[in-house]
Amino acid sequence: MPLIRRRSLLKAGGVLAGATSIGGLPAAAHSSHPVFAHGIASGDPTPDGVVLWTRITPEPGAQPGSGLGPDCAVEWEVAADERFSTVLARGSTTTGAWRDHTVKVDVMGLPAGQWWWYRFRALGVVSRLGRTRTAPAADAPLPRLRLGVVSCSNWQAGHFAAYRHLAVRGDLDAVLHLGDYLYEYAPGEFQARDVVVRPHDPPVEMTELEHYRRRHAQYKTDPDLADLHAAVPFVVTWDDHESANDAWSGGAQNHTEGAEGAWRDRTAASQRAYAEWMPVRWEPGTPLYRRLRFGTLADLSVLDLRSHRSRQVTTPLDPGSHDPERTITGDEQMRWLTSGLANSTAQWKLIGNPVMIAPVQVPSTLSVEERSAIGELTGAPEVHGPPYNVDQWDGYTADREEVLGLLRDNGITDAVFLTGDIHSAWAAELPASPATYPLDRESVGVELVCTSVTSDNLDDILRAPPRTASVAVEAAIRANNPHVKHLDFDSHGFSVLDVTPERVQADWFALADRTDPNSTAQRAVSFAVTAGTQQVHRVPEGIA
Repeated sequence: MPLIRRRSLLKAGGVLAGATSIGGLPAAAHSSHPVFAHGIASGDPTPDGVVLWTRITPEPGAQPGSGLGPDCAVEWEVAADERFSTVLARGSTTTGAWRDHTVKVDVMGLPAGQWWWYRFRALGVVSRLGRTRTAPAADAPLPRLRLGVVSCSNWQAGHFAAYRHLAVRGDLDAVLHLGDYLYEYAPGEFQARDVVVRPHDPPVEMTELEHYRRRHAQYKTDPDLADLHAAVPFVVTWDDHESANDAWSGGAQNHTEGAEGAWRDRTAASQRAYAEWMPVRWEPGTPLYRRLRFGTLADLSVLDLRSHRSRQVTTPLDPGSHDPERTITGDEQMRWLTSGLANSTAQWKLIGNPVMIAPVQVPSTLSVEERSAIGELTGAPEVHGPPYNVDQWDGYTADREEVLGLLRDNGITDAVFLTGDIHSAWAAELPASPATYPLDRESVGVELVCTSVTSDNLDDILRAPPRTASVAVEAAIRANNPHVKHLDFDSHGFSVLDVTPERVQADWFALADRTDPNSTAQRAVSFAVTAGTQQVHRVPEGIA
């Protein structure tokens, strides 16, 4: 079902003015009612609107993926205050088993750059309250934009304490999730150092629509994720595990044609469930890549690097990595990206980039065990020499040269790639000419990579205590890649990105223990990009 768009802006005086509930039911009393067992969410803020999402359980048998349960009427409201005394917009829709009883509404006609409260009502029950925000007007000067940045949240590998720490901050405009929001594996296939912290449902690798729906539903029951969704709008894209590991346009490493059905059927199922269960302004058959604008300060280009890419080469030394006929973006998305960068009138060009674009060479001085561990971390079939991860832009160097060459040749400044996927924290400059860097110190942009929320990283694969075996590996990679200014292969957690006219700063936060739902988190390091420099440097103080 396409998103339901509501342009009518309703005056508060005629819509439940002064009311604190819908139908006399106190909203707070129903924050965890079974009708709304999977929470509420918002996403993709624009200057006049935002996507609202929820899922209804109309009766006990109407569980996600079951295909059971009656159609259900659902009402929604958006207000300027928590008491809903100033309601600006309201509407109703119907959901049913045909879309897994999910609801997605594209509310439009709201004033720009403001916080809003929203809620749903179904079957006489009111959902918990949600808080969301519209983007500022495209021509509005904006003194600050602050984003939470996350990726790689594997249910089986731990608890989502990282989401809890983001939810309680109260200073975020949005959360950028760069992919691997959920994982396809069955219990026992991929978890925390081979220990299943929380088993996946269903207890099989997801390959069918029922599986994907049930897995999405399970993740939505995590209390910390639910709180974060209710607190701030999300901007999302997928990487590979939303469908299957190392996915490309015609298949995936973790897909066996025949035994697991046709890839087109599996990816269609994964995409349908994604459209149903995520607060994203997208439906199957349309491009997922899109651009959001935050005043004159920044625009955010969100990439899809799975749906249109050529198949990965089979070895890091395969000359196909440099074949201009192979692509990671696809031709149409590349034109959209380069045109957007060339014509942007925003100061900062932020790019939501699911896999790393910075070139990285792994030194041959590393041991076989260390190279093997990096290969397992990155999915590379073998690790020596350039490039080291053919699933990233290193395996599609012609596309990378087109993007970086555009920045270089057109003098485009203040481009910052925000990246996930690799279960580690990086701050890197993007060399205009990787072959001659650092003799030629020209940098055309910066890449800031967030670590994993829970997924295994290098110390987990090596079965070593944090900040022991990985330290020498990090130092060797930095020495071999002087454009890499920071690398942490061990920490799990999240990042906070603060954008001002003067600079972009990223703070990385590390969890004390990903397997502890009550884990603390501590700022590990901060790096900043001064406007106009295309260079990243460490700063001592975190974001105020």
